[in-house]
This record gives sequence, C-alpha cells and structure tokens, in this order.
Amino acid sequence: MDRDELENLLAANLPAVRAFVRLRTSAAIRARESRSDLVQSVCREGLETADQIEHRSDAAFRGWLFTAALRKLVARDRAMHTLKRARHREVSADAAEASNAALFDAYATVTTPSAVVSAREQVQRLEQAFEELSEAHREVITLAKIAGLSHQEIAAQLQITEEASRQLLRRAMIRLTRILDPGDAASS
Repeated sequence: MDRDELENLLAANLPAVRAFVRLRTSAAIRARESRSDLVQSVCREGLETADQIEHRSDAAFRGWLFTAALRKLVARDRAMHTLKRARHREVSADAAEASNAALFDAYATVTTPSAVVSAREQVQRLEQAFEELSEAHREVITLAKIAGLSHQEIAAQLQITEEASRQLLRRAMIRLTRILDPGDAASS
C-alpha cells in the first residue's frame, strides 16, 4: 500500500482507534502511559510497515488496524507485569491526560461549558462502566461498535459462530446498559 493511501485510511479510522484504545486499555497501563501515545505508536508502526500492508477492503484494513492496536495493548500489559520499573522512570498518565483537558478547553470555544462538562462526564461514565464488564463483553463491544466488524468477522476472530457473536453482543450491551443506568434496569 502506498504511504499516502495508508495515511488517509489511518486518518479516517483515527477516532475509532482512539475509542478502541481508551476502552481496551487496562488500569495498569493507564496509570503509566498515555492512551494517545499508544494510538500514535500503532499509527507509526503502520506507517513504518506500509509496504507490507495489503488493502483488500476497508473492512480488512480496519481488522488489521484494530488487531495491531490490541496486540500493542497486550504487549504493553505483558511488559508492565514482567519488567520491574523504577518508580522515578514512570511517567504519570495524569500529565498525558492533561492534553485532553486542553482539548476540552478548545471545544469550549464552540460550545457551552455545561456541554463540555457533560461530554467529559459521559466519557468517564462509559469508561468506568467498561471496567465492570467481563473481558469477553469488552471485546465483543469494541469489535462490533468501535471497530465496526460484522458478526461474521467477530465470529472468525473470537472463534465462535455468528449466532454466538450476536448473542454475546446482545448480552454485553444489556450488561453495559444496566451498569450505565441501574435505575432503568430495575424497572424493566
């Protein structure tokens, strides 16, 4: 694939990759590393291997991209658990997340402060709710809703049937809804 084509595909899929990484990053990684840096690393590695990437379809490219992001997260998680890092060498994720505050401040110029606060709260609620989901539920939601994979593609990746993929996603979405709005779940 030529570099310009890859850059365009990465740019088109960047919001979804950011969401995927935000939702799939473990607490251990979040405490030590910026999720923006992880996304940037995935994109950089893609650009470095552009000549090895075959663009058969947009769906196949997204599958490659989200698989690369997941491999990056798994590798970082393993590194966190196997390497003993000196405390003074660790970079606080708080500093990295400060860039998000700057982003929200920039958005404030085109929206009301209450809308910015509301958006920030919604992102935080979703990420906290995601922490309460099982690994299988997190995976199927991110593959279906963030990566945009079909049930056929999800089934192949998870090594289950398409029907099992549909059922798993349905149960995961019900669980997520109950976590996000426990009062509504009690009345159903």
